[in-house]
Amino acid sequence: MTDEQADPRAAGGDEIDAREPDGHGVADRSIGDRGVGDYLRHLAVERGLSKNTLASYTRDLAIYVGFLDARGIAALGAVTESDLADFLRFLSTEREPALATSSVARVLSAVRGLHRFLLEDGRIGHDAARAVAPPKLPMRLPKAIPVATVEALLAATDGDDPGRLRDKALLELLYATGARVSEAIGLNVDDLVDDEVVRLFGKGGKQRIVPVGRYARTALEAYLVRARPMLSARGRATPALFLGARGGRLSRQAAWEAITQAADRAGIESSVSPHTLRHSFATHLLEGGADVRVVQELLGHSSVATTQIYTLVTADTLREMYTHSHPRAR
Repeated sequence: MTDEQADPRAAGGDEIDAREPDGHGVADRSIGDRGVGDYLRHLAVERGLSKNTLASYTRDLAIYVGFLDARGIAALGAVTESDLADFLRFLSTEREPALATSSVARVLSAVRGLHRFLLEDGRIGHDAARAVAPPKLPMRLPKAIPVATVEALLAATDGDDPGRLRDKALLELLYATGARVSEAIGLNVDDLVDDEVVRLFGKGGKQRIVPVGRYARTALEAYLVRARPMLSARGRATPALFLGARGGRLSRQAAWEAITQAADRAGIESSVSPHTLRHSFATHLLEGGADVRVVQELLGHSSVATTQIYTLVTADTLREMYTHSHPRAR
């Protein structure tokens, strides 16, 4: 399972609006009469979900409420497993536009959470959603790029102006540590523990210490000495490691643009994102003989099962090389 698959709302999925089956919008009227409003407040206050994630839950549950309205079901306690099976079928085949399997699973996750919340709160006597299994998601192998392509991408950030020095340091750090882009742009200068180690803050605020390779150390030193002071002078004082053109903390969008622009300059035709460098980091380590448990710690995965998907990538590579190279493989 990749990082995006671990959180059904992190990967985006289909763009959907909150429409009832008959086409009338439900996003503009209260859905609190079924306990949805209370559930959303629970997610915001007790679970501390972000504004964007809450907006996603709101849209998904509005679709559910619209479906129930169309069927004349006034109370969630009256929902049956058959109703939910019909709802899943509606999402994947009858709705316009129909949703992909990953998006259906995401909507069902919100619905199951709502029913569980209401059951625990004593508002319904039976959780019909509990026994409804989500659709099986196809396994998506993470996309890594070859070492030579990574080298071409990093070389495309060469330059002496502050922006290029910063982008060089950022991309070298992403590939050297396998950091998520949010972890990289969230770094402060003090998180560079010493010349060879960086402190990263992962999901849930979990900390991990990751070594920094020679190329990344060199790029970071050049950025800190020759570029960051110039960028910092353009804005207010901030402890952020990576600064934008106006002296504030580098934005996620700016980090993406740095990578896509470098990929364009390098003539890389395949899609390249910050997560591409994370996937490449893990894949290249395993191809080089690193233990999967070590890679798990470096990536900050809570379960080794998430990391093991990279072993499938390397196994595919080995199989392909064997097929093309062994005289009696075909």
